[in-house]
Amino acid sequence: MKHKKKGDLPEKICLTCERPFSWRKKWQRNWEQVKYCSERCRRNRKNTESSGSETTFG
Repeated sequence: MKHKKKGDLPEKICLTCERPFSWRKKWQRNWEQVKYCSERCRRNRKNTESSGSETTFG
């Protein structure tokens, strides 16, 4: 049987929205490099990267 149950698929946490997302067939060749759950999160990655390293001057 080739099909896996959805609960048996590997998961990762999106670096932008920090939500879990599951493996998809279109990612089968580069699953190790996948970091974002969607194109929207991939496009917004710079917004979250810059906000995470805020420095307070006082």
